[in-house]
Amino acid sequence: MSGDVLLRAQELTKKVSSPEGELTILDRVSFDVKRGETAAIVGPSGAGKSTLLALLAGLDEPTSGHVWLNGTELTALDEDGRAGLRNREVGFVFQSFHLLPSLTAVENVLLPLELSSTPNAAPRARQALVDVGLGERLRHYPKQLSGGEKQRVAIARAFVTQPSLLFADEPTGNLDNKTGDKILGLLFDLNAAAGTTLVLVTHDLAAAARCTRTIELVGGRSVAAETHG
Repeated sequence: MSGDVLLRAQELTKKVSSPEGELTILDRVSFDVKRGETAAIVGPSGAGKSTLLALLAGLDEPTSGHVWLNGTELTALDEDGRAGLRNREVGFVFQSFHLLPSLTAVENVLLPLELSSTPNAAPRARQALVDVGLGERLRHYPKQLSGGEKQRVAIARAFVTQPSLLFADEPTGNLDNKTGDKILGLLFDLNAAAGTTLVLVTHDLAAAARCTRTIELVGGRSVAAETHG
């Protein structure tokens, strides 16, 4: 695999059983994402976008096909191996935030650092929240935060481990337009500053246009890959 390719999907297929018989969610999807690139995965509801993200991150296994992440074949690893690679290489931002309600903002950000035994974890977690404009909310619990603030905590948690790849799955889906625009701006600014590779799953074409390229899914197939100027 070329050294400038961080993420490669090759002939990814996902089939599931249903009362109506076997359903094909993804059908032989292939593409590369280069280091430092920002790629949007777009398509109508039911096109397989979130399923594709789960396969790319090793959260689910394909029926057939392969995924390589930073030179390692993710699909050749067992569950523990995939989790270890994810912890070293990947950050996540989800539509529903996925914060632990019993932990404060700074404790939520601290968690991945503690899981990987990162030195100087506490000051790094605090600084990550300062970087997303939440320096005054360190000790607040998720229930005390607005939707936009929760997503800022999630973004801080995603970036604090300095991942080589960030997956964002509809990160503005639970936010109003104004808050969503601010969150997207923050996400792209932090991504550029960190030199991270971003894969954004979105139905928002304006958000997709901010990426350097777009991968379009229709009916589980990749129908177009457009590079933006």
